[in-house]
Amino acid sequence: MQQFLLCCGSTADLSFEHLQKRQIEYIPFHYYLDDKEYADDLGKTIPYSAFYAAMAKGVMTKTSQINADEYEAFFTPYLEAGRDILYVALSSGISGAYNSAMIAQKNLAEKFPDRKLIVIDSLGASSGYGLLMDTLADLRDEGKSIDETAAYAEAHKLEVNHWFFSTDLTYYVRGGRISKAMGWFGTIFRICPLLNMDNLGRLIPRKKVRTKPKVILEIVKTMAEYAQNGTAYSGKCYISHAACLDDAKAVAALIEKNFPALTGKIEIYDVGTTIGAHTGPGTVALFFMGKKREN
Repeated sequence: MQQFLLCCGSTADLSFEHLQKRQIEYIPFHYYLDDKEYADDLGKTIPYSAFYAAMAKGVMTKTSQINADEYEAFFTPYLEAGRDILYVALSSGISGAYNSAMIAQKNLAEKFPDRKLIVIDSLGASSGYGLLMDTLADLRDEGKSIDETAAYAEAHKLEVNHWFFSTDLTYYVRGGRISKAMGWFGTIFRICPLLNMDNLGRLIPRKKVRTKPKVILEIVKTMAEYAQNGTAYSGKCYISHAACLDDAKAVAALIEKNFPALTGKIEIYDVGTTIGAHTGPGTVALFFMGKKREN
């Protein structure tokens, strides 16, 4: 048994098999298809392909965050079993889940005064959040304590770079991530905005790029600018996609060509149902360790 429990939300957008292999527990968010509620269980109940196909047909989606009571129910069995817990939450810049986890932490500290329950705001999302979780799992497996691992997360979480583009702006407009005007012009002129997460964990449009082939080149160029050591980057690189695997593979192929020192092959994951309910199909997201986000 590991010395402490490392856990996250389902919004880290890693596969169930990957989380199981890395011994990372997860708590599911919730999403709705036409007002029917489902657990975001990493595609086990509804495959991602079916979820995005439903969105493409116009089925309405919405999500709900994890509340404090759910967090307490999730954490309690581990605390009762004598486990200390390090929980890393979805960015507070796009969700209230971190605040709910902090309420649960305060309540459980009174019930389990001899146990540690540390809650950290990842300021990240999707497989960038997942990349942070994998890094923390590496530290845990090296024998780092819960306090050392938590301190590393706080010190380095803003070094996880998140860059996104989408070929369908419908859901970004609906969620207020981009303006209606940008959405209209983007559709008419085939503009694929390049977005990233800022230092407060919010999704911010950064560049307007015309056509998908050009934005694929631009996101790779952006990685060369921001990655640790530029094209000599030797860390991990993750990509997530929302029903556009070919686009994700095109980005991966360019990166593997231009970044020969990468640690292993690029790992490609699905954008899960919670994040995907807000992005819709057509999103590709790129994650790597790089320059600290400062704005």
